Amino acid sequence: MGTRVARVCRIGYVAAPQMRVGVPKETTAGEQRVALVPEVVGKLVAKGLQVLVQRGAGAGALLPDDAFAQAGAQLSDDVGEVWRSDVVVKIAPPTPREIDQLGEGSLLVGFLAPLTHPDCTRALAARKATALAMEAIPRISRAQSMDALSSQSNVAGYRAALLGAEGMGRFYPMLMTAAGTIPPAKVLVLGAGVAGLQAIATAKRLGARTTGYDVRPEVAEQVRSLGAQWLDLGVEASGEGGYARELTDEERARQQQSLTDAIKGFDVVITTALVPGRPAPKLVTEEAVEGMRPGSVVVDLAGESGGNCELTEPGQTVVRHDVTIMAPLNLPATLPEHASALFARNVMALLELLVDDQSNLKLDFDDEIVKGACVVRDGEIVNEGAKAAVEAAA
Repeated sequence: MGTRVARVCRIGYVAAPQMRVGVPKETTAGEQRVALVPEVVGKLVAKGLQVLVQRGAGAGALLPDDAFAQAGAQLSDDVGEVWRSDVVVKIAPPTPREIDQLGEGSLLVGFLAPLTHPDCTRALAARKATALAMEAIPRISRAQSMDALSSQSNVAGYRAALLGAEGMGRFYPMLMTAAGTIPPAKVLVLGAGVAGLQAIATAKRLGARTTGYDVRPEVAEQVRSLGAQWLDLGVEASGEGGYARELTDEERARQQQSLTDAIKGFDVVITTALVPGRPAPKLVTEEAVEGMRPGSVVVDLAGESGGNCELTEPGQTVVRHDVTIMAPLNLPATLPEHASALFARNVMALLELLVDDQSNLKLDFDDEIVKGACVVRDGEIVNEGAKAAVEAAA
């Protein structure tokens, strides 16, 4: 990968240059995370890798340049030099302009959103690069330490529970005081994936009476194990890869009415339902919002895919029928220090798979992790979903 030419040393033998990992500063608006943190940089340097970090890359996560330097990283003001590294790691999908700086034959690792960013995929192919999407890493036991989608969803679920508590204007826990007893808030979390389970756990720790719901009945035990109740609407839709399958029209109508009636009894509703490559399912109707108690809150984590609530305005907080509806985008970036640390550890675990004992990059495309995560290989689009998205956008 890359153009790693051996160099002749003065004492007469040939040595290959160190493989270089580049860490550019994120340029997406509001993105405060950084792809590698000093802790991980130190471990990669100890393994014989060279790490080149763009100056200021960690500022948003409160990680100063000096911390990277002390960990053994080299710092550069030249963003082009960083992008010409053998391996470039970042978080948000790169722009075509950024990809133009990528070295031909280099490897890019990060969230690439291949189903929704065809321009990114097309540019990577034109650059004859190879790209691995962190969100496409298979959800298998061997890849758990590389699962960045789960690590960042944990952050989002935690923040969602806090946003619900802040926006409601009432207590989460039950309080028994001399002035009387205040009952606990009722929190409903729709979707019991990683983000949903973290939201349930956090709301429960804050003292709310918490209920979880998912169309996959097998997750009911996970919800109950967190001390929450399970909302059973009688609709089952287990799918592949840990995601729910798309419901039939009849199932959707039955689920919707039962869910609408149930939502009216909760103070906070946190929604986390996503179907990869498709608009987010509408689970919270206007009728449901109108029936909620004034001052209640809906926190919609599916805003980037259109939202789970009919009244959601992605990226905005609005009040409709005296109910506050929040649809924050990129919640993990609001906890950049820990979100960056988790992402960096995911990247390190992946690099440990990709780098041999001599610190050379060796991609085994027969490995199901590498094969599953690969979107572009030497300029060829190999991910079927990404290929379809590019063709649809042409």
